Amino acid sequence: MGKLPVDNQDAYSAEQEKEAELWVQYRKTRDMKIREAFIKQYAPLVKYVAGKVAVGMPHNVEFDDLVGFGVFGLLDAIDKFDPEKNVKFKTYAVTRIRGAIFDELRSIDWVPRSVRQKTREVEDAIGTLEARLGRTATDQEVAGALGLSEEEYLKTLQKISGTSILSINDVWYSGDDNDRVSIGDSIESPACLNPEVIAERDEIRRVIVEAINELPEKEKKILVLYYFENLTLKEIGQVLEVTESRVSQLHTKAIMRLRFKLRGGPRGII
Repeated sequence: MGKLPVDNQDAYSAEQEKEAELWVQYRKTRDMKIREAFIKQYAPLVKYVAGKVAVGMPHNVEFDDLVGFGVFGLLDAIDKFDPEKNVKFKTYAVTRIRGAIFDELRSIDWVPRSVRQKTREVEDAIGTLEARLGRTATDQEVAGALGLSEEEYLKTLQKISGTSILSINDVWYSGDDNDRVSIGDSIESPACLNPEVIAERDEIRRVIVEAINELPEKEKKILVLYYFENLTLKEIGQVLEVTESRVSQLHTKAIMRLRFKLRGGPRGII
């Protein structure tokens, strides 16, 4: 993609500068007119995120419901955005909107009990096996532990993939209300995946960071591309040169490994 003409670049920069000033003003005054302007400006972002989340969801999950859930995330993002952190609002809002949608889906318990039970069985099999082996378990090994063929195991992963929802806004308290850590605070951008660059504020952060960085490299990359680069599973498949169904399987395994590790952490984190 080529560069914008000079006049367009100047206009774009001026628009960005104007918006930055509005954010600073809103942080100070909480002016409702500015808030309404931001809501109107970024409302299309809610539909964009809802559309991406809707891919692969069961038919009983309505797109309009996802949009409605996402609006709460947008409002939360506008109220909590801090322009001094040098993060673009759009990037921050996408995370909050997706998190709000996922949180609401979980609160209405949309996953059938039988699927939820199968998900926990697979999650426990992976975690227990890897704890014993001291390394990442292969698909064949996990399948064996479950009494399934490898093909049956991969089909099972595909079936339960829609339930492997991880809200990176999930928060765990490490002390008082002002000392909180989320998975979103702990997954770094692709250039900063080394945990040494992450300030280990407390024991919970340490556990989350370790859990993420112990994931197989491809699974860790999928988490970053999906939750931070906002790519769809299909787009991630194109990046990694694998099928969309394979990305779905790897994403599901990554979430299961992460959940098992965090469930075993201090204070029973999950």
